[in-house]
Amino acid sequence: MAILVTGSSGHLGEALMRTLRAQKQLVTGLDVMPGTYTDRVGSVADPAAAALAMRGVVTVIHTATLHKPHVVSHARDAFVETNVMGTLVLLEEAARVGVKSFVMTSTTSTFGDALKPPSGAPAAWIDEQVVPVPKNIYGVTKTAAEDLCRLFFRNEQLPCIVLRTSRFFPEVDDDPGVAAAFPGDNLKANEYLYRRVSIEDVVDAHLLAAERAPQIGFGKYIISATTPFLPEDAAELRTDAAAVVARRVPGWRDLYAEFGWRMSPSIDRVYDNALARKELGWRPKWDFAAVITRLRETGDIRGPLAKMIGEKGYHPGRVGFCSNLPA
Repeated sequence: MAILVTGSSGHLGEALMRTLRAQKQLVTGLDVMPGTYTDRVGSVADPAAAALAMRGVVTVIHTATLHKPHVVSHARDAFVETNVMGTLVLLEEAARVGVKSFVMTSTTSTFGDALKPPSGAPAAWIDEQVVPVPKNIYGVTKTAAEDLCRLFFRNEQLPCIVLRTSRFFPEVDDDPGVAAAFPGDNLKANEYLYRRVSIEDVVDAHLLAAERAPQIGFGKYIISATTPFLPEDAAELRTDAAAVVARRVPGWRDLYAEFGWRMSPSIDRVYDNALARKELGWRPKWDFAAVITRLRETGDIRGPLAKMIGEKGYHPGRVGFCSNLPA
């Protein structure tokens, strides 16, 4: 089966290309930026580039995007061109050639203001029933792209799966205040409790979505590490997150002390991946407990695939940019 991966020079795109090539799959990478895993250089918003890349393709995995850190460096129309028009161009071409599975990488950032409960309220429990309230052009354009996927399933019978991924990139947090508050790996380890996922598990989710799309038809799923928390923990997570973590995942305190790390004092939202596990059959391997075990054994929270890809940073000033680092 021929597969097209857009955003193949980006973090997730490269991870997918590496994995699919290792599996001896027939796969083409499309990105506006040249790269080792990019076979065709071109923008997803260019119909001619999309048509060339789509020849013989039966599965599209669309990871290309402008993302949250580009809100400060790119005009709003660049987000519309890449995230909305790029998705529309790909969907139209996919429908024209009879693609069997279309998987779009979206982001938990689409939830926007729904992620921020008011002072004194419990942590927000985020599942697929929560209505997005986008707070910037990134969130607006990703929700628009999601709606296009739904439209093409409705009107063109194109099977589409939308995966709202939480954080998986290795770069320093784009919020300077957050980045200054914790050492980088300390912050990322904490986030596995409620808002982060390993690149290996993200790749698995995309490949499962591509396989299951014809049976599901259309679906949206949160892709984040399995949280140890339960909804009844939500109030205490806002006031004493460390106490909840100690109760749900014993054994991390001594290791944190050894590394000079600390737990987040308050957690404001929890991503619930139960629907993806149920309907996609997704079995993420790397939750907080597993990451802590790896840290204890290796001194590193990263897995082999993350180490191979490394950090990519952000490509500045390019309309049609096709990397894929969700917020």
